[in-house]
Amino acid sequence: MADEPQDEIGDWRRRIDALDLELVRLLNERAHCAIEIGKLKRKRGMAIYDPGREEQIIRTVMAENGGPLDGDGVRRLFERIIDESRRIERVSAEDGRRRAAAE
Repeated sequence: MADEPQDEIGDWRRRIDALDLELVRLLNERAHCAIEIGKLKRKRGMAIYDPGREEQIIRTVMAENGGPLDGDGVRRLFERIIDESRRIERVSAEDGRRRAAAE
């Protein structure tokens, strides 16, 4: 009986580990989408930074949030995700410009 709490913790930790792997997969899929959007923006001469779109994303995820994360927590998480997506769009755009200049 003494092992039950530890087993239960282990079960929850295994669940978290599986969720973490799924989160990484989804975040990488999102990053791939951001890279493709960055390519399209570059072709069309559009700015990478779109504050209206970023605020729309945050409003949407906050409206769908059922907790237990509070709104501020969701906002902070998505601000970081969006920041990283913007960074990867820029890096990808810079790489594309370098490749085009080398050709």
